[in-house]
Amino acid sequence: PKLEDIFNLNHMWSNFVTTSWFLAYLVFSVPSGKLIEMIGYKRTMVTSLFIMVIGALLFIPAALMVSFPVFLTASFVLATGVCVLQTSANPYVSILGPESSAPARLTLAQAFNSLGSGLAPLVVGYFILTDNSVVTDKAAIAHTVMGPYIAIAAALFVLGFAVMFMHLPAITRSESFRPGDEGAPTPGRSIWSYKHTVLSMVGIFFYVGVEIALAANAIKFFKEQGIDNKGTAALLASFYMFAIMIGRFAGTLAMKAIRANRLLAGLGVFGVALMLLAMSSSGTVAIWSLVFCGLANSIMYPTIFALGIAELGPLTSKGSGVITIGNVGGAVVPPLFGALAVAYGYQHAFVLPIVCYIFIAYY
Repeated sequence: PKLEDIFNLNHMWSNFVTTSWFLAYLVFSVPSGKLIEMIGYKRTMVTSLFIMVIGALLFIPAALMVSFPVFLTASFVLATGVCVLQTSANPYVSILGPESSAPARLTLAQAFNSLGSGLAPLVVGYFILTDNSVVTDKAAIAHTVMGPYIAIAAALFVLGFAVMFMHLPAITRSESFRPGDEGAPTPGRSIWSYKHTVLSMVGIFFYVGVEIALAANAIKFFKEQGIDNKGTAALLASFYMFAIMIGRFAGTLAMKAIRANRLLAGLGVFGVALMLLAMSSSGTVAIWSLVFCGLANSIMYPTIFALGIAELGPLTSKGSGVITIGNVGGAVVPPLFGALAVAYGYQHAFVLPIVCYIFIAYY
């Protein structure tokens, strides 16, 4: 909505910001895996943070020029850094310990990602989504993003140096830490020949797609179900993200007693049940059915990722790059969900999330 105000865009064009973000995963996921092979996990993480600094700083000329293409470029560069970070940090967390507990470690790490996702709307609302009714200068409106992104760039810069000087196990390639047994994957074999890795990429595609689709459309769906107050609707949308966080902390503990793949399958079925309930009800029941999808979604990303790189040995970094491609689902599924919602209504559009959850349960 902010960009629609600044650049006089319709809803379709403003959504290109989401497309520019997730397109980075399609372009740079596999090269990120190759970068890990060249310079190691730690240096790749540091590099990713400095790429993110550049992306955040690009929002300054975007605001000064009041240029939508430059905003898209800044978003793409920032997402490139995030893509490289995910490709390196996720497998790094996974291989620092027994393979059997890798999903639990990655789920715990990802819980803090959800904390950030829950707090971000509050920060954005205070610093960026200001009342534009008394401001007629579009440049002045655009400049409201400069302060937050300067702060983001500074924080990432400090974090980059902190990781650089932090004492972390120097794993250059995964075989130096987990070489694998006889008959294990060898560097000469194509990563695309591993079914569980390729299907993990598809699982990530559907997961990121359904998470973003529900989050992006939550407020409109809540209003349709009778929540007229924007603040209340936004708060309920934040509950969805906080439910993911709570589920990830709880999932870390649950995996001590329940195998990760079984927990993943169970939550996939739970997601289907919640969507069926949202389709067949209205008002409060329908609203909370969507909110509780956050619990269903909670462990999905880290668990699918950890299961996808399991037993890859020296091919772990390549597998991570392939799986990270699946994040492009965030650029594909939400527009499809939006199109279905416009044509048939939100409750009929929930068929698409059901399909996503069914595949995740199957995986």
